[in-house]
Amino acid sequence: MSEPAARTPSEENDATDDAFESARTATYAVLAACWREPTERLVEVANDGELSALFGPLESLELHGLRSEYARLFIGPAGPPCPPYESVYRDREDDDEFGEVLGPATTAVERWYRAFGVEHRPEQRDLPDHVATELEFCAYLGEHGLDDRLDQFRDEHLTRWVGDLCDRVEAETRSPFYAALARTTREVVAD
Repeated sequence: MSEPAARTPSEENDATDDAFESARTATYAVLAACWREPTERLVEVANDGELSALFGPLESLELHGLRSEYARLFIGPAGPPCPPYESVYRDREDDDEFGEVLGPATTAVERWYRAFGVEHRPEQRDLPDHVATELEFCAYLGEHGLDDRLDQFRDEHLTRWVGDLCDRVEAETRSPFYAALARTTREVVAD
């Protein structure tokens, strides 16, 4: 049986770069799933410790409590304290008030999606500029090897508002999970 051919330093660097890009893409996908309405699968994955590499150790989660906190933070009975939509942060006239949903920032995000053939699915209840949808789009760009475009989208959109969202979540949440999600998202988007 012959020995495998030795890899050149250039080939090893390419493999390392591919691994890093794959990890970055997976990170965006995991963060996107965590910003969606909580599911049994999310609770299972978190309680099995599968998110600890990304978030650090987490307390045991319970679906009902996580859904209640999600609703309080992001849906709210009288307007949420932490709306998860880009337009609310970017299209406001006053830093003390939220802008309207479905504003110019939403239109700009939709142009990006259309340019890459990505359509907003009718079964998806969230708006196109929801933080999870934008993170999913970053994962999509990464999966297709469009790292320069991913960086451009992140710089034109996520970096301009996610810090504000994450600050609000950290200040408002009663859940260590959402505090960890906000911290991690801020770090990943800023990277």
